[in-house]
Amino acid sequence: MCQGKKEYRSYRHLGYYYKKLGNHYFLTLYSHWLSPADRDQLVMELRATGWMEVEDRDAIFKELHFKTFNQAFGFMSRVALQAEKMNHHPEWFNVYNKVQITLTTHDCGGLSKRDIKMAKFIDKVALSM
Repeated sequence: MCQGKKEYRSYRHLGYYYKKLGNHYFLTLYSHWLSPADRDQLVMELRATGWMEVEDRDAIFKELHFKTFNQAFGFMSRVALQAEKMNHHPEWFNVYNKVQITLTTHDCGGLSKRDIKMAKFIDKVALSM
């Protein structure tokens, strides 16, 4: 346990990060890294559902279109609830019926299992709307 985040970066190369609980930080093993083989396979699967890799960034992007603003906002609300549950928040942009989403894990500087899980959840919600 650590009171501050000062040493945070010095442990990243070992596969650990600090997780905040209340006012304390705990050193935790980074279990959601993707191996290169897993990454290639999972990104290929997501491409089939409309996700694309972001140029110059280790991230994925998808644009969704809905019938109305209410439908788009409802979709975003469902994703927001899941994001809070996972403590993993998308970068997104909304104009009327259009939602643009970018997923990456800032803690590890790129795609992680959490992004894949969130992308699959997003696809599931979008199909149900």
